[in-house]
Amino acid sequence: MKQLSLLGSTGSIGRNVLDVVRRFPDQFSVAALAAGRNVELLAEQVVEFKPDLISVMDESSVEDLQARLPREYRQRIVWGSQGNQEVAAMGGADMTISAIVGAAGLLPTLAAIEAGKDIGLANKETLVMAGKLVMDAVNRKQVRLLPIDSEHSAIFQALEAGRRQDVAKIILTASGGPFRTKNLEALATATPAQALNHPNWEMGQKISIDSATLMNKGLEVIEARWLFDVPVDTIEVVVHPQSVVHSLVEFQDGSVVAQLGIPDMRIPIAYALTYPKRLPLALQSLQLSQCGNLEFHAPDYDRFPALGLAFGAIRDGGILPAVLNAANEVAVAAFLAGDISFPAIAETVAAVLQQVRKGSEQILDDILSADAKARQVARELIVASAVS
Repeated sequence: MKQLSLLGSTGSIGRNVLDVVRRFPDQFSVAALAAGRNVELLAEQVVEFKPDLISVMDESSVEDLQARLPREYRQRIVWGSQGNQEVAAMGGADMTISAIVGAAGLLPTLAAIEAGKDIGLANKETLVMAGKLVMDAVNRKQVRLLPIDSEHSAIFQALEAGRRQDVAKIILTASGGPFRTKNLEALATATPAQALNHPNWEMGQKISIDSATLMNKGLEVIEARWLFDVPVDTIEVVVHPQSVVHSLVEFQDGSVVAQLGIPDMRIPIAYALTYPKRLPLALQSLQLSQCGNLEFHAPDYDRFPALGLAFGAIRDGGILPAVLNAANEVAVAAFLAGDISFPAIAETVAAVLQQVRKGSEQILDDILSADAKARQVARELIVASAVS
């Protein structure tokens, strides 16, 4: 029986993790849950999965959660970043699933690694912000970091076909999002509702907007650079609208190995939970005869500049990937609030990257300071643009 600590239990990934647990109660149990402000759903999860420790986003949510729970759970509640770190490092857990959205996932994931936990990583921002620090900690503590993002799980699986030293190229596929065929004029007037309408995947708001800008793919490029320890120039992105081929690896002899499947996050989740075994998930099979043509296109960097910004940030290195991520989180929130246009997301990130550049990628305080400074500068730019 593998005991899990789950960070981000009420989000899209977290709900899918718990569905896998629900399907295989003889193989998994839940030691701890951490969530944000969706207290109603968290309470339902606590009653069903009976964790020993529960964390919520802030202290103001504690009383609400206590009121929804049987008395025996009311003393098991912690909160905030410290609460998330307690859940991540929970003594009784064998594995921690990091599925918190955004920069908030970094410190809990580091806490889990330091506690000697294997990590199921669905929080790409952890490696975007502090890839070297995190992978150094993984190697030092000799824990396993298993990818849950569908693309990185696909690469992880494809790499099983050969030796790492024979890898020539890693190819990340992108659906292209809801605006794949839109021109610049249409993008200028795109609404949050349109951007959230992803054609293939059901995801949270933040990742849906990142998919629409292709920033999500840029963040995945940075994640792949650290996760698989490859130079960034060996990573390629192709747009694949059907979301059947989840990513590919090319070896030096010219062989290309791909992982295909239906767009269902329970597949990479289950593989991470049981690696190297596979579970009989009883999901719909991929019917190749019904897939039609599978298309692959080069990304358009003019219409989707966020992808280029991400490549530039990881090539320049230092704290710039952390700056990129922080500025993007602020800009996406502003777009969802109706404060800036869709193109202004990438424009804001580009401007912040020019202003926040000092710090070392090997010093956690520098990374966190760069994150805070980038958020401040992004907010100031957004306010200034509204005034002008």
